[in-house]
Amino acid sequence: MSEHGTNSTTWPILDRAHAALRTAVSGVPDGGWDRPTPCAEWNVTQVLQHAAGDQLGYASSLTGGPGPTENPFAPSGKLTDSPEALLEPALAAAAAAWGTVDASVQEVRVPLPPGTMTAPLGVGACALDAAVHAWDMAVATGQPSPLDDELARQLLDVARQIVEPVRAFAFAPALEAEAGGAEKGEAAELLRYLGRRPDWA
Repeated sequence: MSEHGTNSTTWPILDRAHAALRTAVSGVPDGGWDRPTPCAEWNVTQVLQHAAGDQLGYASSLTGGPGPTENPFAPSGKLTDSPEALLEPALAAAAAAWGTVDASVQEVRVPLPPGTMTAPLGVGACALDAAVHAWDMAVATGQPSPLDDELARQLLDVARQIVEPVRAFAFAPALEAEAGGAEKGEAAELLRYLGRRPDWA
């Protein structure tokens, strides 16, 4: 790992999602950690805690190692150390865990129903979580969207396979595109599918 925390795996989709999350966190301005986000009732700090906890959850499912110490679905919003000190070990754990998994594996354990997925779908679910929460933090703090259409296209394919069984407790209802709306493309389609407004501000 470099000084900037660039863990890499054999999974480009996860590497790109982790890079997006890392960039979003480093771009939060002073005083930005209390800002509201597209995640209802959560501020930027809570989204970071949730995102880091989810990455640890995926790593723990794969390795049996330690999971998050804080409930990702009830983040406290209080940091006892720097944001990077929370994020980097979680990204490192997830990257290391997925780095041992071959694409041909048909069943890997994941912290989502039904409990196991193929390796490509499981790592895609882990990447989806990281990338979308990177977007949440970026738009909440005035940063450019970290979701380009190429990454969003891959994540949308994943989302369509995993979201519906968990939508009731993990995602808002999907949104329809507004007639004449300016937000188009795969990234906007992905966000609407996950119940997020692409033009959130």
